[in-house]
Amino acid sequence: MARRGGGRAARVTERSAARPQAPAYIRRTLMPHDLVTPDGLDLIEAKADQILAEVGIDINEDVDRELFRAAGAAVDGQRVRFEPGHVKELVATAPSEFVQHARNPDKSVVLGGSNVVFAPAYGSPFVRDLAAGRRYASLEDFENFVKLTHASPWLHHSGGTICEPVDVPVNKRHLDMVYAHIRYNDQAFLGSVTAPERARDSVEMARILFGREFADEHCVIMGNVNVNSPLVWDNAMTGAIRAYAEANQGAVIVPFILGGAMGPVTLAGDIAQAHAETLVGVALAQLVRPGAPVIYGNFLSSMALRSGSPTFGTPEPAVGSLVVGQLARRVGLPLRCAGAFTASKVPDGQAMAESTMSMMSAILCGTNFLLHSAGWLEGGLAMGYEKFMMDADFCGALHRYLQGVSLDPDEFAIDGFHEVGPGKHFFGSQHTLRHYETAFYDSPTADNNSFEQWRDDGESRTEDRAAQRVAETLAAYEPPPLDESIDDALRDYIGAKKSSMDDMWY
Repeated sequence: MARRGGGRAARVTERSAARPQAPAYIRRTLMPHDLVTPDGLDLIEAKADQILAEVGIDINEDVDRELFRAAGAAVDGQRVRFEPGHVKELVATAPSEFVQHARNPDKSVVLGGSNVVFAPAYGSPFVRDLAAGRRYASLEDFENFVKLTHASPWLHHSGGTICEPVDVPVNKRHLDMVYAHIRYNDQAFLGSVTAPERARDSVEMARILFGREFADEHCVIMGNVNVNSPLVWDNAMTGAIRAYAEANQGAVIVPFILGGAMGPVTLAGDIAQAHAETLVGVALAQLVRPGAPVIYGNFLSSMALRSGSPTFGTPEPAVGSLVVGQLARRVGLPLRCAGAFTASKVPDGQAMAESTMSMMSAILCGTNFLLHSAGWLEGGLAMGYEKFMMDADFCGALHRYLQGVSLDPDEFAIDGFHEVGPGKHFFGSQHTLRHYETAFYDSPTADNNSFEQWRDDGESRTEDRAAQRVAETLAAYEPPPLDESIDDALRDYIGAKKSSMDDMWY
């Protein structure tokens, strides 16, 4: 039988034309899950303090060590040690909640409290799609993902290094990436952290966009900064923390712990290590500028110990995330944790099972800023076009999940019970007709038709439907308006910076 795709294609196009309305960020009514008792949290904090007091943490930059020395830490060469409770005192000036402003004020996000912000995946050198397979990422790919993020009603933040545009020199690509976030999206975004001067360039471009006075008083850009786990803060990362904090901008402080490699194989040890590493980074930002916005970040994963390969979306880190959420709430900081993680190379059943496990751990642990919400493949090495669309669809479902259950009078459908009575169906009732467009989440990548309809429409799989959604979304994309004088100033800044230095490719 010849395959026909016209019926489904028409329905998808019709659904695409009516973009769902979604908030700038989610205000959850579904509360986080507390896994361990207060006594258990006391024990974890005590073990983190023990690590910092007895082992300490290496801090490579002189200026950072001097800040900690002046604050009362013990410094011996590069090793810095803290008395129990000292680091927790140093982070007390950090805000528990703050706004990151977007160039479209309606899309500014509140980070902390009961708020949830979804952002795409970050850092992949490769991209993958159904048509061309796996390849090195380009600037065009980066711009495509920024556009797809802008077009999705379910993603609230443009993200940062969604993929590495390896066709642009290493020392210049940050300028193109920040410009792409500004030009092709009007949501909040992340800047560069790979070198202090690149972080400062990112801040300066945000000042051009928002105006220096506004940017000096409000958070308009953030950087996602990683600890060199175990227990090392290198000068590139601490330099980025200082660059953002000095400008009153945000830093997301994130350990990267693969149990058995950068941390113990036992979960309690990983959690204590991560807590210690994170608080030291947060403390540095507060010593640079008390009150500077920060996010308590965490990245726990595991390993296949027989092969040494990283694993993602496994149950142990998912459980660990619940405890991490409790620790972040205890110290009063916004949380970034987990994401749509998978080790799968393609967007298959393994990919979605692992990503769902990991995303649900983030939802249940109380994450406020959910980086890596869409696109992650191959342990973070690849950004997948179809995976991005499938993950964004799941984020849409999570919008509904996080609403919990409404107990408004109309939700009880008493008039519907009177109209229908016993033994009849509600399908045509007035209550159903009032709610049918919004009652249930309507997935744009799922197929809920009969077998015969699915067969006659071409027997498409989820990846096929996601690929179609990618193509349609990019074809229909329209950039948000940007003031020409700001655009000119940004281009002038980029041109001057690029012409001031030779290309570096490593």
